[in-house]
Amino acid sequence: MTARSIALFVLAALLEIGGAWLVWQGLREHRGWAWVGAGAVALALYGVVATLQPDAAFGRVLAAYGGVFIVGSLLWAAVADGFRPDRWDAAGALVCLVGVGILMYAPRGS
Repeated sequence: MTARSIALFVLAALLEIGGAWLVWQGLREHRGWAWVGAGAVALALYGVVATLQPDAAFGRVLAAYGGVFIVGSLLWAAVADGFRPDRWDAAGALVCLVGVGILMYAPRGS
């Protein structure tokens, strides 16, 4: 169950960050409306993937996903745009992942 949840978080991040990047490229970098449209589709799919999380608590899932989004954004920027995170970026990302682990995977009473 945890592996499925993590895979869904990673897929959601790829769709949301990739979709936003495509919209940015289409509008800010003047690559055209096809890029914007592809970004809109990816963003819509992100919303669908988020609903597939095994935990039914929307607030918890979205809060935990925020940490995954932060880490994914730094990785995307490094790969797609040549951004080089510094040690403080890496430390902050690690703190976020610890938060994701606590929010989503800490043992809870029934």
